[in-house]
Amino acid sequence: MIPAFTSLRHFGTTAMRRAASEFRLTVPWGEMRGQVWGPSHGRPVLCLHGWADNSGTFNTLIPLLPKDWRFVAIDFPGHGLSSHRPDGCFYTFPLYVADVRRVVEALQWKRFSIIGHSMGGNVAGMPDMFENMRKGINDQIHYDNKMDERKEKVYTYEKAKERLKIANPVLSDHSADILLERAVREVEGGFIFTRDFRINLKNIVNISMQQGLYMLSLIKTRVMLLLASEGLFKTFALPNGYGDMIRKSWTDQKATIIDIEGDHHIHLNKPESVASIITDFLQSHSPDKTESECDNNQTSKL
Repeated sequence: MIPAFTSLRHFGTTAMRRAASEFRLTVPWGEMRGQVWGPSHGRPVLCLHGWADNSGTFNTLIPLLPKDWRFVAIDFPGHGLSSHRPDGCFYTFPLYVADVRRVVEALQWKRFSIIGHSMGGNVAGMPDMFENMRKGINDQIHYDNKMDERKEKVYTYEKAKERLKIANPVLSDHSADILLERAVREVEGGFIFTRDFRINLKNIVNISMQQGLYMLSLIKTRVMLLLASEGLFKTFALPNGYGDMIRKSWTDQKATIIDIEGDHHIHLNKPESVASIITDFLQSHSPDKTESECDNNQTSKL
């Protein structure tokens, strides 16, 4: 999708006058705006402003730079004349990187320079991202670009159930029926899944094992881990040693660790296997007990 450049205008500086056209790019939540200077064939330069600023931050600088270069200064979402992100969405650096990716794709730039001020400089430093983040951003943009082609697939109930069980092979028939009560919605001709397909795209916000273990070390409340023999560590492939590192971290923090026979959905497939264990743990600290009656003056939490 190529943005339109409209509203040619001029502004004055003490050094010179430069013509600027308006940058507009349609995005799924509205549009991104900005300003463009220089000939279309000029050396491409992307200009990224700082926090709470907008593309106007470059209005006095660009007139002093080479006239035969092509400058595109954007207003980040939530800034300047660009649309705000939808309610409930966060303003995060990975999303700002994704915004840059959308702009560059629309401009069809393969190689370009970046001028970044403050926050814009931080965003500019992130294009060489972790592979997961790069893949996730590319997946999202590809998904957005196919918006007009997307159609909800309609299933019979049995086919929807079959698909659910293929994705979660440990689910019993009864468990699958329970999940489907809220997982599908009846429409003309059958059923469609209620979940947003975007949850299947690569998660762009990941932390390292070291960061994860550090966050675990900050937890002060009482913790119990129920580790199913065929559960998380078997369902999801972890790098060698990660499972042991996680267990050791909780052991060091004196967490209650209970190994049980079962699968990743044991709480749904065989709730009787874990109900009493959970009840006993939670009852070991009830709200009417004083902190002094509990181990280490800590509250309990599953």
